[in-house]
Amino acid sequence: MTKLPRLYSGMQPSADSLQLGNYIGALLQWKDLQASHDAFFSVVDMHAITVAQDPHELREKTRRTAAQYIAAGIDPSASTLYVQSHVPAHAELAWVLNTITGFGEAARMTQFKDKSAKQGTEATSVGLFAYPVLMAADILLYDAEIVPVGDDQRQHVELTRDLAERFNSRFGDTFVVPQAMILKESARVYDLQSPTSKMSKSAESHAGVVWLLDEPSVTRKKIMRAVTDTDGVVSFDRDGKPGISNLLTIYASLTGRSIESIELEYDGKGYGDFKKGLAEVVVETFAPVRERALELLSDPAELDRILARNADRASEVAEATMEKAYDRIGFLRRAR
Repeated sequence: MTKLPRLYSGMQPSADSLQLGNYIGALLQWKDLQASHDAFFSVVDMHAITVAQDPHELREKTRRTAAQYIAAGIDPSASTLYVQSHVPAHAELAWVLNTITGFGEAARMTQFKDKSAKQGTEATSVGLFAYPVLMAADILLYDAEIVPVGDDQRQHVELTRDLAERFNSRFGDTFVVPQAMILKESARVYDLQSPTSKMSKSAESHAGVVWLLDEPSVTRKKIMRAVTDTDGVVSFDRDGKPGISNLLTIYASLTGRSIESIELEYDGKGYGDFKKGLAEVVVETFAPVRERALELLSDPAELDRILARNADRASEVAEATMEKAYDRIGFLRRAR
């Protein structure tokens, strides 16, 4: 049997619901990739605590994120879907990698510079500074060859490659050097009220964010109120018509249709008709996802069992990697 290439990716449990951008930009593509890869998908709750979290809310958000992974098509019997903190090797390898990461190269990470500039030095934690090193550990633990990420994470995968090569050079061949798979730029989804800003779970206002678990009536209302322009022509022009272009991207991504065919369908029709059509597409797409997620969440004990079984599978791989890494760096192994 041909061995499938190994893949790793994950998302933070930073909101009660994932949003449309997560679904189009990651989950739809993950669903396809799991058929052709040995896929490891994680809810990265350890990354989430780089900012203050309410413990009860974090636990609930973690379950809700995992449920939405499954509801969107990530099959926990075909892929390894687990919670990051359930596998202690993530923290163990992160510490080892911290010791071969230069202060300067960590300080040059764009996301750290941006976030620390906004928060100020006193409000910025060492955890945020070391966030990319933990991400490197996430990837290297599983010998991942492919890392599907958005373009904003490309720099972190480059650091992961550098650390893998550095460790291998100093201590012997240990880690697979991964390749970033940049998720399709055409799938980038923008805020419905601010269509030049990426749709985000951390948006200041949720008026332009479409959540997977929203009631259908709420989803329709948000789409009907989406910012467009005044010319009334349904046509794609990212620079000149960012609002309508964003809606066309969403329509095309969810239906598998070309933007050109959608433009032809709505040629001569107004934005109202187009938005109604898009609203139906989104509601119909999300209805079974929402129903399945809520079903999973209604039985948290069973969901926890699914995650525990997958964590056991992930731990088996991760612990073997740690054994090898610890041996290479010269740790005295405990007698058995």
